[in-house]
Amino acid sequence: MEQFYHFLTLAGLAFYWILVAGVTLRVVLKRRAVSVSLAWLMIIYLIPFVGLIGYVLFGELNLGRKRAERAKEMLAPFTQWFSQLDDCHAHAPEHFGRHIYRIDELCNNRLGLPALSGNTLHLQRTPQEILNSVIDDIESAQHEIRMMFYIWHPGGLADAVGAALIRAAQRGVDVKLLLDSAGSPRFFRSPWLGQMQEAGIDVIQALEVSPWRIFLRRLDLRQHRKIIVIDNTVAYTGSMNMVDPAFFKQDSGVGQWVDIMVRLTGPTVNVLSAIHCWDWEVETGKREFPPLPECKLSPDQAQHPVQVVPSGPGMPEHLISQVLTLAINQANQSVRITTPYFVPSNDLLETLKMTAQRGIRVELIIPHKNDSLMVQWASRAFYTELMLAGVKIFEFYGGLLHTKSVVIDEQFCLVGTVNMDMRSLWLNFEVTLAVDDEDFTKEMYELQQGYMNQSHPVVLQDWAERPFYYRFLERTFYLFNPLL
Repeated sequence: MEQFYHFLTLAGLAFYWILVAGVTLRVVLKRRAVSVSLAWLMIIYLIPFVGLIGYVLFGELNLGRKRAERAKEMLAPFTQWFSQLDDCHAHAPEHFGRHIYRIDELCNNRLGLPALSGNTLHLQRTPQEILNSVIDDIESAQHEIRMMFYIWHPGGLADAVGAALIRAAQRGVDVKLLLDSAGSPRFFRSPWLGQMQEAGIDVIQALEVSPWRIFLRRLDLRQHRKIIVIDNTVAYTGSMNMVDPAFFKQDSGVGQWVDIMVRLTGPTVNVLSAIHCWDWEVETGKREFPPLPECKLSPDQAQHPVQVVPSGPGMPEHLISQVLTLAINQANQSVRITTPYFVPSNDLLETLKMTAQRGIRVELIIPHKNDSLMVQWASRAFYTELMLAGVKIFEFYGGLLHTKSVVIDEQFCLVGTVNMDMRSLWLNFEVTLAVDDEDFTKEMYELQQGYMNQSHPVVLQDWAERPFYYRFLERTFYLFNPLL
């Protein structure tokens, strides 16, 4: 009997090391950033068994067979729909500013998606302003409402939005609601799901979390977009989930979440509607396209070109990351960034350092306290390197600064759902707007200045005197930064 157990032990060890060897080969042969491969190898070898399971669950971009097949088949027809926008008057690259011109080239060549002029944009800064505006637009809806969020958390004004949607559905408006399964568990356990379905609202769980599928699809691949489209005439996107901050994560110790949304009218609305159609088809297999926008512009109408930049499985890889790098590299005077989660790739890190080193003012505003301690410590691992290059870092003390924004030269900006981490830039379904509208950009810059007024600058000399255990935690979580 003892010999039998001895044999089982040896056989188990042999099987384990065969698995380790196989996964090691997979990691080495998989084309990706070297830092990501090294981080996975470290985890696999330093944390026996758990590292292997972690790689199976989170190591590769696995959307699931059905969704992956759909996404692959969808690219050509959606690219064809996008490419029709090239022929409308709203696509006028000869009138584009220098910042958006190159971004239009990139997105047009990779996805067939051009920047479009003739938009109006309104920056909404408070949850009350945002949610009341959404309710008013829902009450005015006549035909169709499309909504998509990572988080829907019942409570406060979010419930008023839900009630407005139910009333809209009861008067015959077609309402489609797509919510991420992992981000909105409280909604799916609440009475709101049944009430909405009873009213005729089509509610779909995106990337459903199920114990039966944990080895079939990557669990941390999430639907992170925030989009509302009403009658293909009004749209919203930005950083805010469908939550009332006064009723959301009150016990997390980071304060209320601080967010923005952008309310749009004009041809870009139809593009955001098409992005919702893309995600709807990924989940349901049902294909719909919005109508092509009215693209006639009067000669005296302001241009205000906007480039919608989507990313995620099935779409051209790293498109938002490329747009971000291209925008920062075009800066002549200043770059100011707000982000809740700052764990940059090596490429983005070098871009920020090089921009500061060529004399551009680079300012980074991030929350002092974060709802993810791992991200908080990993972010701080980059402080010294950035400050030595000339980047100015500010820690925000007014809550969890969740706004995702980049302002270039006080003339051009990026705003949307994208965090400055590799999960957002490489993995999740995300969307950002590249906006060539100087008045709107000045509003965004002033908002960022307000955030800076509630922040403390990180001083290099003081930072160098931080305790040893700070440095230990920073370096520990820095090793995991490609996976955060």
